[in-house]
Amino acid sequence: MRARLLFPSLALLGLLSGCAGTVALQPADAANDPACAEVMVRLPDVVAGLDRRSTNAQSTAAWGTPAGVILRCGLPDTGPSVLPCFTVDGVDWLRDDANDPNFTFLTYGRNPAVEVLIDSTAVSGTNALSDLSIAVGALEPLRICIDATDVLGN
Repeated sequence: MRARLLFPSLALLGLLSGCAGTVALQPADAANDPACAEVMVRLPDVVAGLDRRSTNAQSTAAWGTPAGVILRCGLPDTGPSVLPCFTVDGVDWLRDDANDPNFTFLTYGRNPAVEVLIDSTAVSGTNALSDLSIAVGALEPLRICIDATDVLGN
């Protein structure tokens, strides 16, 4: 599961730095899903203190110069995962820290899924996800994060 999350993200991590202007991104496979349009129209102009920039791909967004936050909508719902799952302002996220200090966050239990790449040397991941929660919250939750105590009934 971890390799599937990282493969599309690795190509984007190099984009977390660079010059001002349009940020070149690859759209997710289901970027044209109408639910992504609902997310995109709700995105804020500022995330974690970074101004929004233009991108060249459908259902994508970036903030900061260089880009410290990148968002893509239209990824497949992951289902159960071994990655840590946590909730920020009502939205459940899987966190992949394999490329620390660059973190990949993927919504959990929402379809289509939203991926957010964070350069933690530029911004706080929690602050960025909090700023994005109203937009991403437009996607109806299908499942929620649970932990071992929920399953084992402690």
